[in-house]
Amino acid sequence: MNKYWSETIKGITPYVPGEQPRAGRLVKLNTNENPYPPSPEVLEAMKAAVTDKLRLYPDPNCSRLREAASRHYGIPAEQIFAGNGSDEILAFCFKAFFDPGDTILFPDITYNFYEVYADLFGVSYRTVPLTESFEVPASRFSSGSDGIILANPNAPTGKALSLEDLETLIQSNRQAVVIIDEAYIDFGGESSIGLIPKYDNLLVIRTFSKSRSLAGLRIGMAMGHRSLIEALIRVRDCINCFTVDWIAQAGAIASLEDTGTFSHYIGRITATRSRMTEYLRDADFHVIDSSTNFLMMSHPFLRAKALYEALREKNIFVRYFPKPRIDNYLRVTIGTDEEMDIFYDAVLDIVKNTH
Repeated sequence: MNKYWSETIKGITPYVPGEQPRAGRLVKLNTNENPYPPSPEVLEAMKAAVTDKLRLYPDPNCSRLREAASRHYGIPAEQIFAGNGSDEILAFCFKAFFDPGDTILFPDITYNFYEVYADLFGVSYRTVPLTESFEVPASRFSSGSDGIILANPNAPTGKALSLEDLETLIQSNRQAVVIIDEAYIDFGGESSIGLIPKYDNLLVIRTFSKSRSLAGLRIGMAMGHRSLIEALIRVRDCINCFTVDWIAQAGAIASLEDTGTFSHYIGRITATRSRMTEYLRDADFHVIDSSTNFLMMSHPFLRAKALYEALREKNIFVRYFPKPRIDNYLRVTIGTDEEMDIFYDAVLDIVKNTH
């Protein structure tokens, strides 16, 4: 039926999400989901939102949610945009800030959706190579481009740029919008949100999918100068005015207000990350320093694809990227301590039986 497809869709390679296996007993460490549940307050708020009010369209401006975010982040509500997940907001950014033929920059190893959206919206791009140790070379992004997108901490490598380097990059690119995708910032690194009052070209994007255990709810936010937020609103209102439903808004508000549960689970995940990094390094794995809820690891003689397949046979799912420079690494989401112990024991067993 592709005779009906547009030329854009014929030529594009869509983003491929991590596998969502349906097997019974498994250890799922492949999509960077939070291993811990949403707080009881979040679940109660969502249940309370299931009323006859659902016959009405939700508040298109997410006013109460933006006010809650304003209190939480210290940014005026008028400078906050709420959307149906950060991926949707990223798509809006491509339409709001870049024209076909513009050239934007992002790292050569990063979130693959940036490349997909560039192709979808007809935006040209150049990739800036990470260093040999997978650092983002901030100084190499000062080249008069039409826009910059950075994941900080970066994915899938897990490394974070310092706030000083980020500010230098933003200052040296005042001609363009600089989008900082902070999907993993709650697990480590320094947020750019504090720079928003200083720079009208900075847009910071957050998601509730990782640190807030709400991947299934689809909530994202963007924060920046009022003119940037207005552009996102204009794109949204040309596509779908009602992107965030009543239930999602209620759950997101409760999540922002329950700082205790949030902090508790962040602490558990980062502690597990530190422990597993030490264990794997002691077992001769190379593990990249991570500021996220995942690890990138490789072994000196066991190829990543072989390890990935061997783990899969044991119903342990991790992520393998068959791409240059990282095709001998696996990305492993930090799960519960029990899940990580199962993963670690399986890895040792596979390595032992491969000699």
